[in-house]
Amino acid sequence: MIYGYIRVSTTHQNTENQRFELCKFAEKQGFSIEKWITEKISSTRALEERKFSSLLKKTKKGDIIIASEISRLGRNLLEIMDILHFCLKRGCQIWTIKEDYKLGLDIQSKVLAVAFGLVAEFERGLISSRTKEALARVKAGGKKIRASQHSKNDSGAEKGNTKIAKRRPKREEYFKKNRS
Repeated sequence: MIYGYIRVSTTHQNTENQRFELCKFAEKQGFSIEKWITEKISSTRALEERKFSSLLKKTKKGDIIIASEISRLGRNLLEIMDILHFCLKRGCQIWTIKEDYKLGLDIQSKVLAVAFGLVAEFERGLISSRTKEALARVKAGGKKIRASQHSKNDSGAEKGNTKIAKRRPKREEYFKKNRS
């Protein structure tokens, strides 16, 4: 089976660009993607909390998971290596479009996975650092920093995320009390 895996970090991001890339790639290769897995969750969340974990458990020998780039799978070297190791044991492959690699059973795939995992982890660190710097600058300018506001229909419970669903009412109540 050929799976298309799409992940964005926030609900404000759009998955359509990745879907378009994957469809264009599949068409160029002469096949179609049989099943889509789409999620809106940060790669910093534990793998077990993501749909990608369920996808990995479903894979069989000969299956292919196609993603737009390695950073969609994770931003942590050890996690990416665990994913690749799991796929190696199952006999399935991960293909990435932007890097144009087919990560499978060969030694080149293992070396590339390490390199891309390091780059993804480094990039995640840079993003985090830039975010912290920007927040510090805004705070130094006298502006109050608040957690992002979520719409009423985004309770998290519909998506099966009970941790968020439990926290959100408390957070919303806090913001109602403390708005200036």
